[in-house]
Amino acid sequence: MAASDASSPRAISVIEMLTLLREGELKLEGLLPHGSNYTFLARVTGQAGGATQVTFAVYKPIKGEQPLWDFPENTLAYREVAAFLVSQALGWDFVPPTVYRDRGPHGPGSLQYFVQAQPDFHYFSVTDDDRPAMRRVALFDLLINNADRKSGHVLKDRANKIWLIDHGICFHAQNKLRTVIWEFAGEPIPDDLLEDVKEFRLRLDCDEDLKAALNELLDPLEVAALRRRADRLLATRQYPHPGSGRSYPWPPV
Repeated sequence: MAASDASSPRAISVIEMLTLLREGELKLEGLLPHGSNYTFLARVTGQAGGATQVTFAVYKPIKGEQPLWDFPENTLAYREVAAFLVSQALGWDFVPPTVYRDRGPHGPGSLQYFVQAQPDFHYFSVTDDDRPAMRRVALFDLLINNADRKSGHVLKDRANKIWLIDHGICFHAQNKLRTVIWEFAGEPIPDDLLEDVKEFRLRLDCDEDLKAALNELLDPLEVAALRRRADRLLATRQYPHPGSGRSYPWPPV
């Protein structure tokens, strides 16, 4: 993990980045366009890794969230953080470091490390070399019940690492999966990915820190539904087909 600004003296770890995001001074650079909720680019400055670090981050204040008929109000920021925790617990490191800040220029909200992505990359531009990673992305979205996996929410940075963003409408207790990634429907889930899900499912029962964090961020019914989705994937061992109703996000990019 590296801080975004060229003035940073060295790369820092994920834990150090979380500390920087949680405790650093937050200054807004401007409003990011095209989002349905208020989303700001911010510059974060603070101490991490024994030195002053500067990085860019994405700030999503709760007061900027648009009400949704099927998700509880003022919960999207918590879901962003929960997606990061699940990504880390799986060992997949897909979601940029994300924290919840009680204080910010526009009040409490989520703050996520800003990925400097390749501008022309998105899901619809993936190559054969990206397919193994996309199988993992599809499985991640099944687990977290992602209601909005658009093509543009899949990023690739300058080092060709895949990142996933925008997880504000995930973890609903009812099936809400809407994604552009259906190409693996009906295929068996690779054994190594199933093993990761199995270990994650055990952690949901045995890792007290993870349990406490998820129960603080999500409704208990949503955490229980996360367990059930993991159990279902381990039982069926294959990617499902789209169900009845709306299975694709709009717009798709």
